[in-house]
Amino acid sequence: MIGYLEGKLLKKEQDRILLLANQVGYEILLPTIVRESIDSKKIGEEVTLYIHYHQTERQPRPTLIGFNLEVEREFFRYFISVEDIGPMKAVQALTVPVREIARAIESGDAGFLRQLKGVGSRTAQKILATLEGKVAKFALIREVEKPAGAAPLEDFKTQVQDVLVRQLGHKVKEARELIVAALKRNSSIATAEELFEEVYRGEVT
Repeated sequence: MIGYLEGKLLKKEQDRILLLANQVGYEILLPTIVRESIDSKKIGEEVTLYIHYHQTERQPRPTLIGFNLEVEREFFRYFISVEDIGPMKAVQALTVPVREIARAIESGDAGFLRQLKGVGSRTAQKILATLEGKVAKFALIREVEKPAGAAPLEDFKTQVQDVLVRQLGHKVKEARELIVAALKRNSSIATAEELFEEVYRGEVT
């Protein structure tokens, strides 16, 4: 069973990455809270993740789910113990920091839980019934600082536009249209490199 991976970032997609570790490429699903911390990473940079390994008789193909902190993975395992919340649904639901979800559970805030992706009123009540009183320590997880190197959206849009116009011969209007189309196809783009790749992908398909 795989519990931790350290390696080079080979590829980033909307909900997963490809990580090269010991000459093997591992496809790892990332909840939104984890993906946000990877956004500033460039291809080839080192990435370390704690892994939840999921495999069952009904789903024999192994699924790897990555977390920045071991305690986040521990919370995830509590979370999927709730009836009707499997690993895939839990990955989609973790759209806000674990500490905030834990606080909502401990305070009985079903309204907050209903804001999580895929969690309705019935599921929110099941979460409270199963986990209330058990996840207080997770509310103490420190806030992760956002990397200083992450450029604002307008900054890297300008960078890509300059390349398209000055180096590749596009008119300004054409460049802007290509960028708008790329961001419409993939709204999770977080770097100039990702935006340029998406523009190129749109041109060749």
